[in-house]
Amino acid sequence: MAGATTLTDLASAIGARTQESAVIAELKAGSEEAYVWLIGEFHQPIYSLVYRIVNDPSDAADTTQEVFLKVFRGMKHFHGESSLKTWIYRIALHEAANRRRWWFRHKAQETTIEPAEADDSGFCLGDRLVDPAESPFDNFAHAEVHTAVEKALHQVPEPFQTALILRDLEEMSYEEIAEVLQISLGTVKSRITRGRQALRRILAGYVREVGAGMGLLAPQEAHQNRMPPRSRGSREAEVTP
Repeated sequence: MAGATTLTDLASAIGARTQESAVIAELKAGSEEAYVWLIGEFHQPIYSLVYRIVNDPSDAADTTQEVFLKVFRGMKHFHGESSLKTWIYRIALHEAANRRRWWFRHKAQETTIEPAEADDSGFCLGDRLVDPAESPFDNFAHAEVHTAVEKALHQVPEPFQTALILRDLEEMSYEEIAEVLQISLGTVKSRITRGRQALRRILAGYVREVGAGMGLLAPQEAHQNRMPPRSRGSREAEVTP
């Protein structure tokens, strides 16, 4: 049975590579249908990734447009050294980093009137993670916690922040992250571990300040209790985005 599963997985992987090769060939040939597929497949994930880095909906939209312009222009130079997805994500991270550096140089003193929680496309990390079946208080509490986590994530220094975003928000595998960032697997794991430690430190004060009112326990406090936090009507603060 294990052998059959392995062969099935191998066949699926070969099929996926064959399909991607066909798509890439169509893109190189200038197929309009292929480009429509590419935008439909990657626009929202790339926008979400860029938004998490630049933290401004207008800048994220402009940067996403620039990413796809670079993808279209650079397709003829893409030779399949990596997967199409990781190649596009690599371009997106590069453009987002450039945009963020530009923002710090030129826009850091400006005040935006646009809401930080959501953008024109309706993307909102809190909305995406909150269960609509929960009570109004739970919705509020979870949304506030997620907003705090998102804000804290932007305080995590690079390169740990990017590794956390790719792993815990984009849900990419360690291997995919290594390919996107062009670093070793060990370095990926180290950056994620150090990033999570930094995030916990940043959030520690917030949890101590508001945790009691929301039924949250700081991680160290939760582990000191013999009885699981949920059995006492509390929940341990989740500090991983």
